[in-house]
Amino acid sequence: MSLDLAIVMPAYNEEEVIREVVSKWTGLLKKEFHNYDTRLIVVNDGSKDRTGEILKELSAENPLLIAVDQKNGGHGNAVVNAYKKAIELDAKYVFQTDSDDQFETDDLLILWVKRHESKFILGYRKIRYDAPIRLVITRIVRMVLLFVYGTLIKDSNIPFRLIEGGYLKKLLAQLPEPLPFAPNIFLSVMARKSGEKLLNIPVKHKDRQTGEVSIRKMNLLKVCWKSFNELVAFRRSLRSKVKNIKEG
Repeated sequence: MSLDLAIVMPAYNEEEVIREVVSKWTGLLKKEFHNYDTRLIVVNDGSKDRTGEILKELSAENPLLIAVDQKNGGHGNAVVNAYKKAIELDAKYVFQTDSDDQFETDDLLILWVKRHESKFILGYRKIRYDAPIRLVITRIVRMVLLFVYGTLIKDSNIPFRLIEGGYLKKLLAQLPEPLPFAPNIFLSVMARKSGEKLLNIPVKHKDRQTGEVSIRKMNLLKVCWKSFNELVAFRRSLRSKVKNIKEG
């Protein structure tokens, strides 16, 4: 199978909204991408509710949906495995978002028309409807990237990004091991440092109505300290990583 576009998303305990989310995104593919070969790939990250069961039911009746089950490995792990599945299916372009219904599907079209301007395009939540703890983390990450890498990325971890498939494969090969807490940040940094214009396109963001935000259960300082150490450590190998991306 070779795809023109794969939309990928992780899902964890989203039984209340997953049907609607799948319907919205596959509906967009049917309406706006009917002349392209497309799929929606949803990785169920070991949900404790009926998310996996619902996805299995939906995939049996919706040919555009590919449902993947895995043991719980965390959001970042699920995102990377979703990317790998898209690469496995030889997707020319990969769009990543989350399954919590906080974005407007039509905003993908804003990124899509810019796809020839950059291999790595980020959305940007100019107005963000999230818990204060998540807003604080985003601001800290932005400052860390400026301090450690000398680069300003408005929304480096946003789950609203369009990446050229071959380029994504190169980026994934350079992710550090073990996998960092927020791999999307590392992908953004490597793309920026290897010369891509991230564009930072403003997109709409909505308040979360359902589901579970796992980061609320984690200590804020612990998360920030872990991410800071990972980013500092990665700085030492960034030059060779960028070289590999450019030459790969």
